Amino acid sequence: MTNAAHEMFAVDEASRALGIELLEAGDGRAVARMRVTESMVNGHAIAHGGYVFLLADTAFACACNSRGPVTVASGAEISFVAAGKLGDELVATAEERTRYGRNGIYDVTVRRGDTVLAEFRGRSRVIAERQSQ
Repeated sequence: MTNAAHEMFAVDEASRALGIELLEAGDGRAVARMRVTESMVNGHAIAHGGYVFLLADTAFACACNSRGPVTVASGAEISFVAAGKLGDELVATAEERTRYGRNGIYDVTVRRGDTVLAEFRGRSRVIAERQSQ
């Protein structure tokens, strides 16, 4: 099923260059997946937090753009709960919590299997209606 989130992700070179895959997106929800590669591991031999944040942010972006209007982040924060390691497959699940006016709040959980690695909260802002391509 194609929607605005899938169209946006199709031209998201930053996320796709890291091997992030968009598994699903629609109705304020999205799921994205990424495998931790050698270039994503820091000096402690764990997944660099910036890459974990980027995966969560990608899922957030797809969730908040799944309804159509062009939506961007107005802020975000992340709490790291456990460390990822080389070769881990990470899955980020983003879910809309609320929308009010042009704003929204989304929570994203990043997991390795059943283990929660991070919790991310993003705040969104609609900036324009999406134009037909």
